[in-house]
Amino acid sequence: MPAITHWSAEMLGRIADQSDAQLPVITAADVVPVVADRDVWDMWQIAYADGRTAMIDGRSWWFFLATPKFDDPDDRHDAARIRLTSYGTDGWRDHGETFPKGFTPGSREWSGSAVLGDDDTTLTMYFTASGRRGGPRTFEQRLFETQGRFVDGRTFDWSEPVESIAADGTYYLRADQVEGVNGRIKGFRDPGYFRDPVDATEYLLFAGSAGWVDAIDDGVIGVAVRAAGDTRWTIAPPLVESIGVNSELERPHIILRDGLYYLFWSTQAKRFAPGIVAPTGLYGMVADTMAGPWRPLNGSGLVAANPAAEPFQAYCWWVTGELDVISFVDFWGLKGVAPDTAERRRAHFGGTAAPWFRLLLDGDHASVQVESRSTSTGTISTDGESSPASRA
Repeated sequence: MPAITHWSAEMLGRIADQSDAQLPVITAADVVPVVADRDVWDMWQIAYADGRTAMIDGRSWWFFLATPKFDDPDDRHDAARIRLTSYGTDGWRDHGETFPKGFTPGSREWSGSAVLGDDDTTLTMYFTASGRRGGPRTFEQRLFETQGRFVDGRTFDWSEPVESIAADGTYYLRADQVEGVNGRIKGFRDPGYFRDPVDATEYLLFAGSAGWVDAIDDGVIGVAVRAAGDTRWTIAPPLVESIGVNSELERPHIILRDGLYYLFWSTQAKRFAPGIVAPTGLYGMVADTMAGPWRPLNGSGLVAANPAAEPFQAYCWWVTGELDVISFVDFWGLKGVAPDTAERRRAHFGGTAAPWFRLLLDGDHASVQVESRSTSTGTISTDGESSPASRA
């Protein structure tokens, strides 16, 4: 087995020494709908292969997972579809569902990433197909890609989706469960695209489960590789594993900054192994090359966390190439009470974008900049730079 960076309990123990990772408490003024009649959550922007966020018609363009507002928002995972939105100085605009109904191979569509060609029209979507179209609900997860056109705020002419890469059963467990176990599911999802400018090698990161152990806490950040000029992805060993520590390292993605490779992911407090106390938050590591080894940011891996007063308020942080960070409002305004009933979940689920903030990166250190923030005006900067909306 090749050397894989281990995210350890010892690293996480250093969180106690971090005093500046907690995000501000989300208030009612922050909960501004993205789509009036929909709950939305996990998101990713249309970006170029070099990581730049695409700004077209003065706006950044974002895909969210979306559903109608169910009585229990936890039911949204069984009906998710990818929806296109845009963000500018006037806030959010809805542009409708991304794919025709019944087009994708799963019973629902889960998270991914999107790459825009240099022609500003050709769009490649990497996404997770969960379950099988027309079949019963399962937690099977497969990685797919399709290429279409992005014109005038619409996506169309999608090619037949093809499976990017399949779990090999060695490095990565096949995620084919019919039901979860004790509230947990195995993973093979969330494809995140990255192209290394050093040699134009492409990488497809994903949230996976280790295939070489039988453990509850077996989360890995997996990767498939495609050399310049190749047309097929090849499975490679994980970049990071958290065996015995955490079961889900979700939505992994890489940002290149100042010659360093910054790897980010999200996880929840409840996904850590018993005895490990760490918050729901954005975590990350840094390396000098894609080959690693990967070093935990801030010594622990923690970059930004929900505040202790509202530990469930936000999730699924996504860092853009410009270091703007977005997430979604999860269960807010609970004052420490657990969202343990459908009624309470519905009453407190945000289902919309959380306030933006910005990251400052300095070698192995990452810090959060939140002095001025808004989901409607895009004002988040305090250093002379600007947010996705104010750059429009």
